[in-house]
Amino acid sequence: MRKVAGKIMGWGEMSTARHQLRERGLSLVFTNGCFDLLHVGHVEYLQFAREQGDRLLVGLNSDASVRRAKGASRPIVPEGQRARVLAALECVDYVVIFEQDEPAELIAEVVPDVLVKGADWAHYVSGREVVERHGGRVVLADLVEGWSSTDIIARIQTADS
Repeated sequence: MRKVAGKIMGWGEMSTARHQLRERGLSLVFTNGCFDLLHVGHVEYLQFAREQGDRLLVGLNSDASVRRAKGASRPIVPEGQRARVLAALECVDYVVIFEQDEPAELIAEVVPDVLVKGADWAHYVSGREVVERHGGRVVLADLVEGWSSTDIIARIQTADS
C-alpha cells in the first residue's frame, strides 16, 4: 500500500502529533536542513534518517534562515515549494518550517527520540543536549560524495558560461 504524502505542519500541530506518537509508542526521528535543490544525496540521507525510527520529521529552514546561512542568492526554491517536495517523499512523515538559524527551539518543542545530522556536522549538532537529556540518541549520517546544492548550482553556472 502506498503511503499518503507527509504533512506540512506548524509547530503547534507538530506538538500535538508528537504527543499522539508517544501515546502509540512510536518513535520520532528529527533531521533538518535547507534542502534547496533536492538531489540523490538528500534522498539517501532522508531515507537513512527514516530508518532510525518509526516516523521522520524534517525541520526545514525558512527562506530567511537560508539567506542568512547561504547568502542573498539562496534559496533557489521558495520554502513552500521545498516543503511540498519533501512532504511528497515516502520516507518523510512531517515537515515543519522554522525561522531560526538552527532548529534548537523546534527540537526542544518536540523532543525527538533520535536526532540525525550529516557527519559533516559532527563538531556541533544543534539540539543534541535536549535529545540526550531525555534519553534519545544522536546519529551521524555519512554523506554522498560529490552531491550538494552548492555544487549543483556551480555546475549550472559553469555550463551556462
